[in-house]
Amino acid sequence: MKQVTLLRYFRDRLGYLIIFIAALALSGASIILGEIYYPSTMNLNTVLYTGLLVLCCVALWLVFDYMRQRPYYSQLNEAIHQASSLDASLRVRSGVTADQLAVQELLRAQHEAYMDELGRYRRQLEMHQHFIHQWVHQMKTPIAVIDLITQQDNEADSVHEASWKPDLRSIREETDRLTRGLDMMLYTARLDKFEVDVHIRTMRLQDLARGVVNTYKRLCIRYKIYPQIEGEGIVQSDEKWLAFVLNQLIGNAIKYSKQKPGSKKLLIRIEPLLHSSDGVALHVIDEGIGIAAHDLPRIYDPFFTGDNGRLVEESTGMGLYLAKQVCGKLGHRLTVNSEQGNGATATITFTPHSLQQLSDKVTNL
Repeated sequence: MKQVTLLRYFRDRLGYLIIFIAALALSGASIILGEIYYPSTMNLNTVLYTGLLVLCCVALWLVFDYMRQRPYYSQLNEAIHQASSLDASLRVRSGVTADQLAVQELLRAQHEAYMDELGRYRRQLEMHQHFIHQWVHQMKTPIAVIDLITQQDNEADSVHEASWKPDLRSIREETDRLTRGLDMMLYTARLDKFEVDVHIRTMRLQDLARGVVNTYKRLCIRYKIYPQIEGEGIVQSDEKWLAFVLNQLIGNAIKYSKQKPGSKKLLIRIEPLLHSSDGVALHVIDEGIGIAAHDLPRIYDPFFTGDNGRLVEESTGMGLYLAKQVCGKLGHRLTVNSEQGNGATATITFTPHSLQQLSDKVTNL
């Protein structure tokens, strides 16, 4: 957007100046012609002096008018530079002419209408998020009850034990899927207010990874996936959000490994960064079906499932998107490397510098 400067001010009034000079020239020409055809005592130098004096008066008025409106133009330029700010239009408040004052009033009325509409939208969004939170928690209760019943029935002695156990195992797997889906929905709703729901503390990555792996032990046993944790590392992060990210990465590793026959390895490796004395990297390495090369640039897009989404019905296209968003907000870096048919490696990189940026953001709330 163009700024209002002195040159642009005069250029916008160039038409008026041209018309005025033309009118002045015609007036002078008529006086000169009158003097030629009807000689009198009028002096030609006096005519030229009068024209020059009029031009000087017009120039002085234009300079005075520009200086009078200069605060308005300065505020307008400032508003243009900060156009992305919601209150940018309110910075223009030093109008002089009737048109400028009318525009100011229009901008103020539009800003009030916009803020009222934005307030209504925010209240509706908060009510929607509150409903989601309540609904998710209400759904977790019957799922927990179903899971408890299946555990009790699975442990009880029965003449139909052999026939019931596979069905109970399937029910428990489905309840686990429902629980993970509800958790994903809940964390998605909380993502917009991430800064008010974050608590940074020091934690051991191997303990966190072990806890997440234990939640998938039934699936690992069923599909012959053998998890292994290598290395140790201490980082500062939010345990709840980081556990959510690991749940997505390990869940994806299991989801896309169970399709392959035979036993598979799931390796979680924790190691220090080579280029940073305080940095740590956590790798989740699976031996699954991998990701096609043409899908890799889009794996962080919401709802994108790619070729694997046509092979695995459970794919939602939201896991890596949410994991990437959370890692970005936590100040960590998430990368995924893969080769189709040869598994995938997801890496979370922890650096003190990125954590400091998060701490400053939370402190400024």
